[in-house]
This record gives sequence, C-alpha cells and structure tokens, in this order.
Amino acid sequence: MKRMSLWGGVAIMAGLLISGCGQMAGMTAKPKAIIPQETNDFKIYFSSNRTGGRELFRMDADGEHPIRLTNSGGSKYFAVVTLDGSRVVYVNNDQGKRDIYSMAADGTDQRQLTRAGTDDFPRWSPDKKKIVFISARDGNREVYVMNADGSDPTRLTRTEAEESDAKWSPDGTQIAFVSTRAGGDEDIYLMNADGSGQRNLTDTAGLDWNPFWSPDGTRIGFVSTRDGNREIYAMNADGSHPTNLTRNPADDGSGMFTWSMDGRYLPFVTTRDGNREIYIMNSDGSIPKNLTRTPNAEEDDPVWLPDGRILFVGNREGNWDLFAMNRDGSGLVNLTHDPADDMRSVVLYNESGLDRKN
Repeated sequence: MKRMSLWGGVAIMAGLLISGCGQMAGMTAKPKAIIPQETNDFKIYFSSNRTGGRELFRMDADGEHPIRLTNSGGSKYFAVVTLDGSRVVYVNNDQGKRDIYSMAADGTDQRQLTRAGTDDFPRWSPDKKKIVFISARDGNREVYVMNADGSDPTRLTRTEAEESDAKWSPDGTQIAFVSTRAGGDEDIYLMNADGSGQRNLTDTAGLDWNPFWSPDGTRIGFVSTRDGNREIYAMNADGSHPTNLTRNPADDGSGMFTWSMDGRYLPFVTTRDGNREIYIMNSDGSIPKNLTRTPNAEEDDPVWLPDGRILFVGNREGNWDLFAMNRDGSGLVNLTHDPADDMRSVVLYNESGLDRKN
C-alpha cells in the first residue's frame, strides 16, 4: 500500500506493570487503561536476512547477545510480545501463505494459530487472552479476533470494503481500525471489542489511516491527507476535535508512531530537511526538533523503548541497522553491526503507533 514504510519492524519485550481493575460493592469497574511503566528489563526483537531468509532474532537492550528464534527459511515478520513478555505472536510466510504463529519469548513452543493463508498483523489484547488480526479468508480484508491459542476465530467486520490497521484500546474494550467502506476513501473507525457499535470517526475528504492510541486511551492519533499532504493528526477517542499536529508542506506521515509512556512526546519521520529524519514534538505538535541530522542517510520508524530511549532504523552505514538514542538525540548507539539488513518487526505491546510492516 502506498502509505506504508518499506522496512520491517521491531518487537520489544518488556517487564511492564499492569494496572489493576478495582471493584465497587456489587459492581465491576470499567477496565482501566494498561499504561506501561519504564523499565530496563526487556529484550529487543527484530527481523534480519543475515542467515539468508528473513528470520526473527532477539537481543539485549544494548544490542548484545543476539539469538536466532526461528529457523525455517522464508519470511517471518510482525512480531508482537505480550505485555508480560511471556509469548510472541508473529506472521510466518514460509510457503507463500501468510499465517499467524505464536511462540514462547525464547523461541520455543512455536505453534501455528491460523491456516487460512491470508492472515496478517496480529495484536494481543491487553490481557493477552485475545488476538485481533486482518484476514482475507472470506474474499476481502476484514477484522477478526481469536483466542490466544487460535481457537474460535470470529469475524468482526462484514463489508465488501477493505479493513486494516486494527488496534486495541489500552483498556481492551474497543478496537480502532481503517475501512474504505465510505465511498472508497480510507477512514478511521471505532468499534467495541465484540464488533458492535461500529462508527466512522473521520468522515472527511482525504485519506485517514494508521490510528494510534494515546497511552491513557483518551486520544487517537492518525495520518491524514485532508490538507493536501500527509500530516499527523490527533483527535479525542470519540472523533471530536481533530487537530493537525505537524502543519508542514513536507511529508510527515511515514513510519509508525508511538506516544511516550507519559503521553507528552511524539517522535516522527519527516522529509522537511530533504531526507527522512527523526524528529520529536510535544503531543500538541509544538516545538518540533530534529534528533538525527544525517543529510546523507535515511532514518525511519522511531518508537519508544521501555527504558525511555527512542529506537529507530537507519542506513547511515550503507545497510539498515537498528539504532537507539535518548529523547534529546544524545547517546546514539548502533545496536546491530551486521552487513545484512536488520529490520524491525513491530513494537512493544503499548503500540500506540503500530503500523503495518511488511
């Protein structure tokens, strides 16, 4: 699709704290948004063609001790880890058919969850009991959900349009997704976790896609062409008060997007300096700042690491490597030093900007 980044993605496993759900006497409280806390106890998952096929690897947060998790040839991508770091879900395209698999965090206990051959982009629910995914098993791409073990696959959308980019709200009660059902243009929709209450949040001229939730679930960011070029917007979770955050004639809509864990900052990719650079801005769009400043290279897909650093992919050494830096651009570290291309598979569960990566 025209809007998606060319590179794979990174999945990050973190030991993250889960906020509980309280109860009142005789009543069950509404589930709370699960907001990860910063931690240094995590692993970075990535995909690489260093062994010939595109396999999944895992390394320490400093890039040390990389280990290969899959070993069957073909292509694996879009690896997403549960919030507690216990299991990984990913797409396996070994036989030219895209199916969803899961495995333990160390690569053991690999299980095939779907067998339709058209399944993509799985994401764990915050409580890791469900997986939402996109499938064309019924002729066009629709949103499905299944249990964590692959049982009871259920179709949530039933249109002749194309659905994509399905993402859980932080409290697990809603799913934001993209659909072309309104005249062919891409719009952001919202539905309850069981598929009920589907409604269009961005029924305007232009294309709207890549919804990403704020950590507290009150806002949804997205990319839009309604002003003539790709810009980053944010709106309330009910679709009200959409605001253009970037307001620049350059392309600001590449890659994936994740708010910082406190919701105050948003890194993004822009071509406003001629090449793709990593910028950061406040969550209201103010004070944009170039963090990378590499005029002879390309940078892409910035996401937050659980320790508060920013992870991204760059080709400043001739091939694609993973880099990490502090939120002010200092402390740059090349995490992978291999002549092959090391790419991202996806991001940690708090995926407020997880976008399609294939």
